[in-house]
Amino acid sequence: MKICIASRLVTSTLLVVALHATPAIAQQSIAAEPPATASGLVAPAESSSVPFAPATLRADQPAAQPPSASLPDASPARPMLVDASAISAGDTAWMLTSTALVLLMTIPGVALFYGGMVRKKNVLTTMLHSFVAVCIVSVLWAVVGYSIAFSPGNAFIGGLDRFMLHGLAFVKEAGKLTVHPILPAIPESVFMMFQMTFAIITPALITGAFAERMKFSAMIAFIALWSVLVYAPVAHWVWDPQGWLAAAGVLDFAGGTVVHINAGISGLVAAIIIGPRTGFGKEPMPPHNLTLTVIGASLLWIGWFGFNAGSAGAADGRAGMAMLVTQLAAATGALAWMSVEWARRGKPSVLGLASGAVAGLVGITPASGFVGIGGALVIGAVAGVAAYWASTSLKAMLGYDDSLDVFGVHAVAGIVGALLTGVFAVKAIGGVDGNIALQAIGVVATAGYAAVATMLILAIVDFTIGVRVAPEHEQNGLDIQEHGEHVL
Repeated sequence: MKICIASRLVTSTLLVVALHATPAIAQQSIAAEPPATASGLVAPAESSSVPFAPATLRADQPAAQPPSASLPDASPARPMLVDASAISAGDTAWMLTSTALVLLMTIPGVALFYGGMVRKKNVLTTMLHSFVAVCIVSVLWAVVGYSIAFSPGNAFIGGLDRFMLHGLAFVKEAGKLTVHPILPAIPESVFMMFQMTFAIITPALITGAFAERMKFSAMIAFIALWSVLVYAPVAHWVWDPQGWLAAAGVLDFAGGTVVHINAGISGLVAAIIIGPRTGFGKEPMPPHNLTLTVIGASLLWIGWFGFNAGSAGAADGRAGMAMLVTQLAAATGALAWMSVEWARRGKPSVLGLASGAVAGLVGITPASGFVGIGGALVIGAVAGVAAYWASTSLKAMLGYDDSLDVFGVHAVAGIVGALLTGVFAVKAIGGVDGNIALQAIGVVATAGYAAVATMLILAIVDFTIGVRVAPEHEQNGLDIQEHGEHVL
């Protein structure tokens, strides 16, 4: 019964969006094309003042200066139909590869990383959270999420031009296909899929904060609502040229703000609202299989090259630099966490080394297309130490039960990376100078919106179907109680 209510909740949301989208879709026609340029690209609407989108600047393109006063008045650039000859085969191949690598980060990466850290009685449901997030967000991104994030709208939310992917086209016989103006050298289908994998991993990360105590039906409803109401608008703010944070000049190359701060803050709010696990602080809750966790962390590390280097949008020198600094920051973060833990506890832990690597990867994510070697080493080290402190001392001080340290690793390391991007950004690499004050605005705006929106979504879900399993179900384990299965 409660699963049916959850399904109706999600369906109702989609129906409301569909009713609003219908008039906009009816007015569109793919036959009405702007005039083509000499290169074969269809010229977008006149928009010389459209602001620079930091995450997509090619190394060989000059950077536009962010507007100093107000958002642009010109019509935003729209996806357009182009000749197939305008597509770069090399860039497309790299973006296809990057898309697969980012998906690898969620399944099996996050699934194994999280699955190994919970107790044995909850390993299946914990891994299933990541798997079902892939399924839910894939559909919602195609239906409405992509449109809200990357269609022309206003400074705070995109429009519904791409509702149900209306207008996204590939016409083989005519040699035509659509591209998005952010990355006009690859098919729009590839751009949409690449962005989908980011939308997938973000709510999957959140589930680690409330692991071992949330209803599966409530988790489904939460992911569905959160991906549409929180992730997609924030992605528009930061990554679409029309978004207000992008227009202001906030830098986030690959998701330090959009993914990690967004997920980490939401995870903390969810952990506090749902409450601690039964017995938290009174009985030991050790990871049941750190082998799975190390394998998951290793897959995350490998997949992160698609995450960061793929965000260059091309197979070029900037992608190569992003890959290099990603590797260095991950290694430095792992060593920094291990060193502090070794000094404090007398022993380095396997979990600590893996967590430090992830913290370094999180820290470098917003900076990866803007910083050089020195910046990468500093960001990785600071992120590793800060995440260790947040996951141990801060967590103990405040007493919240963030089961798998989503806030400690992703929010804290993400904030470190976002702020230090403003310090270490190199204009010769990224085309722009860093500004720590602007970076702080991006951090505060994203954290505030994520916190408030997450509270409201959880209130709705709790009112309709309830968010927490019964105490006896939690005691028996969610694998048996929620799914009728268990690990021998």
